[in-house]
Amino acid sequence: MAFTSDRLAKLTRDASSEPQADGALAATWGERLYEADLAAVHLFSRSAQSTIGRFSAIAISKLGNGWIYLILLPIVLVGLGWQGLHVAALAGVNAALLHVLYPIIKRRFCRKRPFHVDARLPSLLKTLDDHSFPSGHAMTLTGVLAPIVIAWPATTLSAALLILSMAWSRIATAHHYPSDVLAGVALGGALSYPLASGVLAYW
Repeated sequence: MAFTSDRLAKLTRDASSEPQADGALAATWGERLYEADLAAVHLFSRSAQSTIGRFSAIAISKLGNGWIYLILLPIVLVGLGWQGLHVAALAGVNAALLHVLYPIIKRRFCRKRPFHVDARLPSLLKTLDDHSFPSGHAMTLTGVLAPIVIAWPATTLSAALLILSMAWSRIATAHHYPSDVLAGVALGGALSYPLASGVLAYW
């Protein structure tokens, strides 16, 4: 049967509307994920409303500004002896390489921090920069801990607890979304674990 002009026009309209429908579906899922991300920040923020919770969130976040690495250094040197120097040097290289990529990614996404988006969320301390994606604290800690865990497997559980604590504090202070923290851990692990594994295999 030959197509009439009306049927042909209808098929053309239906075909042209498919990309728009796909785009609308993607936007809907994006909005849902964003809402879930923000809801999680509210939940974590409530966990820091008590005096102990607030103090813990602030203290852990501030440790992530650099102090925690001064604490980790003597622990690694005592636990691993001379090999600890290699591990510490590799951890420093990982952190440096990650911080080359970090500002580029932040400028690319320019994601506002949760407390900037929702005035109901209190920021518990000052931020180091304006954007939230990815979490630099989670990224750096993961990158530094990777060679330590590879060289000293007994620290695996402690390292996991440190990363989880840092992740909680960054969300509880309303500085990051859970997706920011996950991205930071993924970025830190993806770069530092293969590098650390390869280098430590020869040391």
